[in-house]
Amino acid sequence: MTNTVLPTGAPPRSPARRRPQRKPQHKQKPRRQNLAGWLFVGPVIFGVLFFQLAPVAASLIVSLTNWSGLNSPKFLGLGNYRELFTADDTFYSSLKNTVIFTIAVVFLTILIGLGLAVLCNQKVRGIGVFRTLYYSPVVTNVVAIGFVWFWLYEPDNGLFNSTLKSLGIGGPAWLADTKTALIAVIIVAIWQGVGYPMVILLAGLQAIDRSLIEAATVDGATAWRRFWAVVFPLLTPSLFFLTITQFISSFQVFGIIYVMTGGGPNNATSVFIYHIYEAAFGHGRLGYASAMGWVLFIIVGVVTAAQWKLEKRWVHYDN
Repeated sequence: MTNTVLPTGAPPRSPARRRPQRKPQHKQKPRRQNLAGWLFVGPVIFGVLFFQLAPVAASLIVSLTNWSGLNSPKFLGLGNYRELFTADDTFYSSLKNTVIFTIAVVFLTILIGLGLAVLCNQKVRGIGVFRTLYYSPVVTNVVAIGFVWFWLYEPDNGLFNSTLKSLGIGGPAWLADTKTALIAVIIVAIWQGVGYPMVILLAGLQAIDRSLIEAATVDGATAWRRFWAVVFPLLTPSLFFLTITQFISSFQVFGIIYVMTGGGPNNATSVFIYHIYEAAFGHGRLGYASAMGWVLFIIVGVVTAAQWKLEKRWVHYDN
């Protein structure tokens, strides 16, 4: 071992100073990101809690009372539900009308929408104009639609009966006859809503791999066989989505009924939501209307759950 000799007069060397190590910042950055994220989603969460979940919870409490919105609520327990199922004949007639309306509108809008989607999937000049025309009723104001069709159905001077009269046929009183009123409203609902399934199914058609159709063509499959064996199975996810969304929207129909018939004649077009509206704002029975709202929620929830349960039996996904 050798000893290092410093030159005479040279100051001794001081030990090297270590720079202070900075604390890692990796923990602070996620905290800031989390705080920024909560600041962005906070108003949405508050809106959902305050404007959606809170009213839902309040409606459940109100459904157990006889509150009219002006008086002090009186607790009834399940009295509103008991009256609904045992003493309200309009409840069953409105439920029946709603079921008929929903089945007809869901089936026919999807069927006609599928046909229009196939037609609008053709590569022809000006096809975009036809797509716009077919979809435009969906975004048209329901009040305007109701008034126009009300005039078309007018028994004396309406377009339909005037045309039938020119052919020597006596037209019915479309909206004033209990036998034809609901059918007339269903026709309007189909005309207005068919554009939405058309757009969804058109998107599904355009997402199908063309090589699958070409392979079926090479194998000698006809156009009809190609559609049912190749195209239709690949459209089942879109059809499944439409059956759920169209069912929910049709079961809650209100606007076209309110504008065209007001639930008449003789409750022939009174649907479930319109019955709730009459109980709440026509008779001032908010508790009773809330009870009907919860019955509606349960019906829609059960049917939707059943649709999801049956999904695996008929929906095919392209993996």
